[in-house]
Amino acid sequence: MTGGAMDPLPTAPGAAAAEAEVDEEADPPAAGRLFTPEPPGKPPCALQCNTKRKRENTHSPVPPVSEPRAPDAGQMQVPPGNPLLLSLTLQELLARDAVQVELVPEKKGLFLKHVEYEVSSQRFKSCVYRRYNDFVVFHETLLHKFPYRMVPALPPKRMLGADREFIEARRRALKRFINLVARHPPFSEDTILKLFLSFSGPDVQNKLKESAQCLGDEFMNCRLAARAKDFLPADIQTQFAMSRELIRNIYNSFHKLRDRAERMVSRAIDNAADLLIFGKELSALGSDTTPLPSWASLNSSTWGSLKQALKGLSVEFALLADKAAQQGKQEENDVVEKLNLFLDLLQSYKDLCERHEKGVLHKHQRALHKYSLMKRQMVSAAVQSREPESVEQLESRIVEQENVIQTMELRSHFSLYCLHQETQLVHVYLPLTSHILGAFVNSQIQGHKEMSKVWNDLQPKLRCLFVGPHGAPAPQRPPQDGLSAH
Repeated sequence: MTGGAMDPLPTAPGAAAAEAEVDEEADPPAAGRLFTPEPPGKPPCALQCNTKRKRENTHSPVPPVSEPRAPDAGQMQVPPGNPLLLSLTLQELLARDAVQVELVPEKKGLFLKHVEYEVSSQRFKSCVYRRYNDFVVFHETLLHKFPYRMVPALPPKRMLGADREFIEARRRALKRFINLVARHPPFSEDTILKLFLSFSGPDVQNKLKESAQCLGDEFMNCRLAARAKDFLPADIQTQFAMSRELIRNIYNSFHKLRDRAERMVSRAIDNAADLLIFGKELSALGSDTTPLPSWASLNSSTWGSLKQALKGLSVEFALLADKAAQQGKQEENDVVEKLNLFLDLLQSYKDLCERHEKGVLHKHQRALHKYSLMKRQMVSAAVQSREPESVEQLESRIVEQENVIQTMELRSHFSLYCLHQETQLVHVYLPLTSHILGAFVNSQIQGHKEMSKVWNDLQPKLRCLFVGPHGAPAPQRPPQDGLSAH
């Protein structure tokens, strides 16, 4: 896996506790800006010595951002080249796994019936049964472990009134979700994916929760996390803003394409239904057994022969309807579903950008805000000549808060590191556009070709409908002025 080697790194309980303490503070101004602010200035001269001594005696969980820790040869081996860059093709990505999600016909449960899905993985050669709630716990575990990655959203849950159409739409959405996850580089190498796709025990939810509790998130386990800033380009914020705008535009265009493709599929299915009904009505007309009145035979009525011709036309119209339905179904699977898959990916990128701004950056700014409050308290304590013990406690809190800020800065850089890779991953998926267009064009060509053949086979059967006054075939020309002949 490029740029995503996952080796355990000793976690720092003090940093986690300090982060939790920061969340209790009031929101600072200018939250959500796309930059990493620098911490406030140093303590006053009268307090620098004590603060420095306290810092030396405190084991910081992470090194300061301005002075990255030199890697230990036994702990960290940076792979050759820049690990930030992904070297993947769409074919390699799609070949990672193909997961099928099929609906189990019978609902389970003694009192409250629930839907169950058969989930089969080509990679793990596995077949397991999962409920929607199992997917929910798996999704939560992914977000907990990979907060800086694109985690696709799950389809919504409907408590009551889940009809067949809703269940089928949710099955398709779950299939898209699990395939995006199974092909995602860091996810595909993680144990929780293998657990979800291959564990056949009775309680997969508890297994997933236990797995999440044992390890921290990706930042705590990735040995490159503390050095993420070293691999980022100098104009990362500019690149991030441009990429976000580009992907937003791509999302809007693909959303419109998907809507139009759905409408074309709907029209194909409606066309199939109309053709079928059209043929049945012709057959019903030809099968009518109402006696012919005597006055109708005075002009050598051809109604009898017409009825025989109309009666057999339902077969061809049923075949036309079947061809139209097949084309609609094929475009739903090969065009609409692939558009939905790409839209799910793009939406997960948009969600990730929002988490980046409202999550790690927001926490970083709140930590800086709390730090500035502490520094003001320190200055006030020095001016008022408080007891040494209270000053010492305040110094300890300031040092602890400095460690929190350092951790937040490292997390901010690691978040941008992951965002850079996730942006690359979106672009790896972009050639899927040619697959979608190819499937759409081929479906149209094949569908029109097959329907054209049926129409051509139908035409000779209509000759008996066009007979002249002496029984000879009449030219099959449409009337020039509506239905009246002159």
